[in-house]
Amino acid sequence: MCLLHCGFQCPDRRALQSRPQQPQDLMALPSSDCVMAEQLCLSDSTCNATYRTLENCALAKTRLLSLDHDSRVRCLNAELDLGNSSLLHCKCHRRMKRQEHCLRIFWTVHSSMTDEECLATHICNLSKKCFRLRTDYASICTKGAASEDVCDRRKCHRGLRNFFEKVPEDFTKRILFCPCQDEFCGERRRKTIVPDCSFQYNTKPNCLWLLDSCLEDHICKSRLADFQQNCQPVDMSPDGCSLHNHAACLQAYMGMIGTPMTPNYVSNSSVEVSLWCTCENSGNQKEKCDQILGMFESNKCLAHKLTGHSQNREYVFSKSRPHSL
Repeated sequence: MCLLHCGFQCPDRRALQSRPQQPQDLMALPSSDCVMAEQLCLSDSTCNATYRTLENCALAKTRLLSLDHDSRVRCLNAELDLGNSSLLHCKCHRRMKRQEHCLRIFWTVHSSMTDEECLATHICNLSKKCFRLRTDYASICTKGAASEDVCDRRKCHRGLRNFFEKVPEDFTKRILFCPCQDEFCGERRRKTIVPDCSFQYNTKPNCLWLLDSCLEDHICKSRLADFQQNCQPVDMSPDGCSLHNHAACLQAYMGMIGTPMTPNYVSNSSVEVSLWCTCENSGNQKEKCDQILGMFESNKCLAHKLTGHSQNREYVFSKSRPHSL
């Protein structure tokens, strides 16, 4: 049975295993069985080291061992680094040879699926288009993250916008507003959806400067106006919003991602969001600066939508599968 769905006869497996493996081979078999994918990974020193880290992470979870923060971060980074490996899309089949070994490999790679309610990343991995676009922006945004000397923030923003514009909302909302019950899930949500490169500088800039950068960018300027209109807070309103349009506010918020005013979750344990900026040393414009920061931090309308959306698990992670891409 040809696992590659080729239009020609598959090469002999022994021949495939015996020839020297090049780094690009790690992406050559997106639908291979996990045993073959593991062999390809182990032949590459970088993939090998990453996979061994994931094995230790999976073993700790199986034995119900508590991981410290640094270990959790290593496990998270290892799973992200595996994004270019054929292991991420490998499969196991009933009645196949070495089925138990194949399943062990699969659950090593996807161990986070067993203990997180937020399965958004794995939902994206089920779609070739979602996975490809997510991998594209992640590869750009994670190069030199939080280092202005290396990080190409403009390319990162463009990749993020491309992802949110081309992937259906059924996927992007599940990823961005995924419900988390623990800090590890929250860290994944905060770090992998909007990488540090897209919004975080070495030092926090003044929010007035961030606004100026936005107003000089036609895309950001337009999306900011859309956000202010659809997420305008009103104290007397039951939901804190003037337009009472749940979907429009969330869409407008998502539109800000990939702009100079990209927001993000402030921590791993809440759904509060903010800009990466400060109002220190604002002089006589301190009030204006606070208003800019408050558009996200103190916005009752936005807070109501984010909290309600994350808690509504039937909507965020419904039993129905996302529309195919």
